[in-house]
Amino acid sequence: MREFFITYLKQRKQLIGINALFFLIFGVTFKLYHLPMRAVFYPVLLCTVFGCIFHIFHFYKIWNKHKQLQKLEILPTNLEEMLPEPSTYEEEDYQKILLLLMEEQKKLESGKNQLYNDMIDYYTTWAHQIKTPIASMKLTLQNDDSELSRRLSGDLFRIEQYVEMVLMFLRLDSSSTDYVIKEYELDDMIKSAVRKFARQFIQRRIRLDYQPVDVRVLTDEKWFSFVIEQVLSNALKYTSEGSVAITVEDAKTLCIRDTGMGIAPEDLPRIFEKGYTGYNGRSDKKASGIGLYLCKRICNNLGHRISAESELDKGTTIKIDMEQLKIEIE
Repeated sequence: MREFFITYLKQRKQLIGINALFFLIFGVTFKLYHLPMRAVFYPVLLCTVFGCIFHIFHFYKIWNKHKQLQKLEILPTNLEEMLPEPSTYEEEDYQKILLLLMEEQKKLESGKNQLYNDMIDYYTTWAHQIKTPIASMKLTLQNDDSELSRRLSGDLFRIEQYVEMVLMFLRLDSSSTDYVIKEYELDDMIKSAVRKFARQFIQRRIRLDYQPVDVRVLTDEKWFSFVIEQVLSNALKYTSEGSVAITVEDAKTLCIRDTGMGIAPEDLPRIFEKGYTGYNGRSDKKASGIGLYLCKRICNNLGHRISAESELDKGTTIKIDMEQLKIEIE
């Protein structure tokens, strides 16, 4: 309030200065005509007292209006209903301009939302339609066991991953996201993900260290399976030799360790940022920086906590703590 009061005085200084000038003019005039100064002093004193009272009441009126306007900054409500009653034509004009600008902003936001929804619908349709020729090509390549077909199958598998990533990205902020939160066998999700990458493990001669963990977790099967697949995909991408180990620590913390190239210390804090690829991503020109970002967002939505530990040339460990669930289960 102190800063507001100082600002108020600065805004009223012209009026206060004019009043002081009038008092001075009266004083000089009485002095020139040799009239008693008391005849000026008492009216000046009375005007000053009443002026102070007026300004105090006026200040609190302006202060209350200021507090009312401040509420509009945080309340998602109809501005027209919340605006204080204008006390001057100038305030009324400003409110009319403000309401016109708000109406224009609503129209722009409505148009932007429509364009965004159209774009989401288009890419969702595209992602679903592209699955048909992918499935057809997979069936065709299954009948040919040659080096070329195996290489093409690997490329097709990556295309399928990218399409699935697009779908997850589009659904992530959708109001119709279909989370089904209940207890699932963690082994079922791990085995399903491992089966998808079995050919890559064999072709690249990467050893898989995994024993059934016999743990039930509260999560969404489809979304959490996507997280496991993304982490496994990264582990295989950046591991040229050695192994990938899947274990559970501290009751319900899923750990996926690889013996790959590791992550630079300066990159480690930012690997879950959208579009951030770091040193490894710059050396691998195909990296998008979206996979781990999606994993982080999905884990946040599911109430899990994902983190990473890594050393250069020694490997990386991704940990997912599944006891952080904070979603209300109906």
